[in-house]
Parts: sequence; C-alpha cells; structure tokens
Amino acid sequence: MSGKNEMNGIAMRGTLLMVMMTLFLAVIPGWVAADDDKLDDARERALQAAETLREMMQIDDHAIPDYLLARADGIAVIPNTIKGAFGIGGRGGLGLISTRQDGDWSPPLFVSLSGASFGLQIGVESTDLVLVFTEKDGVAALIKDKVKLGADVSVAAGPLGRKAEVGTNATLDAAIYSYSRSKGLFAGAALDGTVLQIDDSENENVYGKKVNAKTVSDGKADLATPQVIQPFLAALREVIPVDSSTAKAPDGAIVE
Repeated sequence: MSGKNEMNGIAMRGTLLMVMMTLFLAVIPGWVAADDDKLDDARERALQAAETLREMMQIDDHAIPDYLLARADGIAVIPNTIKGAFGIGGRGGLGLISTRQDGDWSPPLFVSLSGASFGLQIGVESTDLVLVFTEKDGVAALIKDKVKLGADVSVAAGPLGRKAEVGTNATLDAAIYSYSRSKGLFAGAALDGTVLQIDDSENENVYGKKVNAKTVSDGKADLATPQVIQPFLAALREVIPVDSSTAKAPDGAIVE
C-alpha cells in the first residue's frame, strides 16, 4: 500500500513539475516581447538621428560647415522634437550624443530636451535638431548636470553651407551651434532657455546596466555600443571628418 502511495506521490510531483514548466515556457515569450518593446523607441530614435545627420550633409548649401564639424567635441541629434503651435508652449525630445575621442566617436548616450518653446516657424509641431558642441566645457557641463542653453552654456544658431567661407558668428565663440529641420528644410535654430540633460534611465535600458556618462565621455569606459543604436554611430563616422587638422575656419586659419 505504501508503495502505491509513493508511486502516486511521484506521479503527482511529475505532473506538477510539467505544469510549472509549461507555465514558465509560456511566460518567457512575454518577457522577451517586453524587452523588445523597451528597445523599439531607442532603435527608432537612432535610425531617425542617423537619417537626419546624413540628409543634412547631403545638400552642400544647407550642410553644417566642414570647419565647424572638424572642431566638434560632441554631436547631439534629437529627432522629432515636439513644440507647441503658434510659437508658444513647451517642447520635448529624446536623442543621442557622442563625443570625439582620438579620431573616433564614443558609444552614444541618450539625452533629453525640455523647456519653453523655441523660435521656429509658426505652427511647426515636429522638428529634428542637431547640436554641435565646439568646446569641451560645453560637453563637460552636460555630463556633470543638466544645462540650460544660453545660460549655463552659450548657444547660437549655426551657419549653413559645407564650404561656407563666412558664417554666422564666424569667430566661433559659442559653445554649441544648433540646427533644425522642419518639413525637409534646414536652418539654424534658436534654443535659448532649453534644458538638455543625460537620460540615465534610457541609457540603462539600452545598455542593460547603469552607465557613467563622464567615464564614457572621457574615453575610459569599457562599453560596447548596442546594436540598436549602431546606426547613429555609423552615420557619425560617415559624415564627420576624422582628421580635424585639414579643416579651415572662415578666415582660412587651420582649426586647432
């Protein structure tokens, strides 16, 4: 009798184990799908940022000047930045930034943009933004804490024209030069009052661990760029000159 009870107990435990394994296997796809969903926006942002950068540089008359890109310490692209209609209201966006490191670019980090609306065409609701950091202090301020453009760091609407000889603020004394694209048209963008900051939460989501932005910016992070944001890094390497010593400023001087 005891043998029969023991056999019944083994059978029940086996059945219970089968049920538990079935439930576990049924839940796994949901976990995988949830992880994929978390990365969908990051993947789309990276693709849009890469597209914005490439398209801006395809038209020489509306491209960022080579001499400005050559001295860039960092490039940020925030696609689909939303602003209020009729020139009022708030704005917000999520994008990517990478800093120059010995002729290459760092693993990209996510940044967020917020603040009062900026000076673009009336009624424009979605705009792609490109920020060119030309001073290390500007990058350092962003890495340290959120920055208010125009207050914590200087910002100016950037000059246009890949081979431009004379541009807006030709002395290059702003820490950041800003550009916008609305409905396929590129222009300099006024961003005074905008708050820009590293998005630690999104970086952790994409890299799968907490990311130290300063370590990444300093080139000391042992960090591989995740596949989902590789398109942005590829676009940077494609359109930004690696050797800045050959680029010339508007007055013909070699850019340091």
